[in-house]
Amino acid sequence: MCSALHPAPNVSTGSLGTSPRFRAFTPRDLDGLLQRVPLSPEERLALRAVAAVLPFRTNGYVVDELIDWTAVPDDPIFRLTFPQAEMLPESDLKQMTDLLRHEAPKAEVLRAAHEIRMRLNPHPSGQLDANVPVHEGRRLTGLQHKYPETVLVFPRQGQTCHAYCTYCFRWPQFVGESDLRIATDDIAATSAYLRAHPEVTSTLITGGDPMVMSTEVLRRYVEPLLEIDTVRSIRIGTKSLAFWPYRFLTDRDADDLLRLLEKVVASGRNLALMAHFTHPQELRPPAVRAAMRRVRDTGAVIRCQGPLVRGINDSAGAWAELWNETTALGAVPYYQFVERDTGPQGYFGVPLARCHQIFRDAYAQVSGLARTVRGPVMSAMPGKVCVDGTAEVAGEKVFVLHLIQARDPDLVGRPFFAAHDERATWFSDLKPAFGASRFLPGLDPG
Repeated sequence: MCSALHPAPNVSTGSLGTSPRFRAFTPRDLDGLLQRVPLSPEERLALRAVAAVLPFRTNGYVVDELIDWTAVPDDPIFRLTFPQAEMLPESDLKQMTDLLRHEAPKAEVLRAAHEIRMRLNPHPSGQLDANVPVHEGRRLTGLQHKYPETVLVFPRQGQTCHAYCTYCFRWPQFVGESDLRIATDDIAATSAYLRAHPEVTSTLITGGDPMVMSTEVLRRYVEPLLEIDTVRSIRIGTKSLAFWPYRFLTDRDADDLLRLLEKVVASGRNLALMAHFTHPQELRPPAVRAAMRRVRDTGAVIRCQGPLVRGINDSAGAWAELWNETTALGAVPYYQFVERDTGPQGYFGVPLARCHQIFRDAYAQVSGLARTVRGPVMSAMPGKVCVDGTAEVAGEKVFVLHLIQARDPDLVGRPFFAAHDERATWFSDLKPAFGASRFLPGLDPG
């Protein structure tokens, strides 16, 4: 039993005490939270306008333990969790601030917000067409099957998070528009699809954040997977270790959760928590370190990933510290992603050339144990495109790239070249080098 074998340590986290209760803050709390910051009424109005379009949610742990309020507005966790005016195009920001200033009817505000969202590419890379599987003539809209061996499952009850990241490419899940949400509670259909597709050896339970669900609900999605012999690995995507580590320590069903993780490991499957860490500041509280120890004690592996985001972690020092610290805590650095082409990418995106420079400079500062990390990686329409660097080939400066994962497995691992472009921030910005019409046979420009 986890309560006996893996006792929750007596972790003190300052004002939150040893057994804090989760307290969420939403847009209605934003003005009050911003009183901590010397902003003018007009500046606060602009942040409220952004929060009317893009999701805002944080919690007491993030506010009291992760943010250094003496460093705001430059504090990375503040920028990670609180809206910034520049996240919206200037004309859209003006429209929304005018509506809020004049106390426009709620329906008018919602209509304007919807129109702006539709211009922000809410579902990139074929999420609503190319990735949705079909079983017995029915589209399974809460699943994604992009790569032959992997299926993503979006539990309906897990389509929120303990706190929202401002850069999040899954922002459409959280804005209250059902047509934009990917979710399912049809566990029977999920199991039937997996049984019909034995090539699927790995499932990723994602969201939102599955760890917002109670253990009882999470179990409904996990245990049926243990009855499917062809599913050999189970992953759970979560930011909870960073934003609410008490999920694994002192929440009412924390011990039950660890027992569930132990059950998966005991079944002979690989279990990985795909932990989203964006900045080393998230690793400093004792609570997160204690939570990581408890998870690892179950036999689960913690793999760490996150995007490179302008104004938050766009320095080699931040990434080197993050990878060194996660490795010291027994976790495995996995991916450094490129900010995706959706939502506020125009504000948070970093040019690919600079992404690679940051990755290389950070990679040079870590030991071989941390060099499990891969990046910078774009999760684009054809697959996970890794920027390997720049080179001069036949007198032309080019990006050297390859696909780590692909819809078409024949494309995996084959190097290809794109014309160098200092301004490019995404795969669709790139053009084949040497005047070619495509990167590789079967791999066209984005």
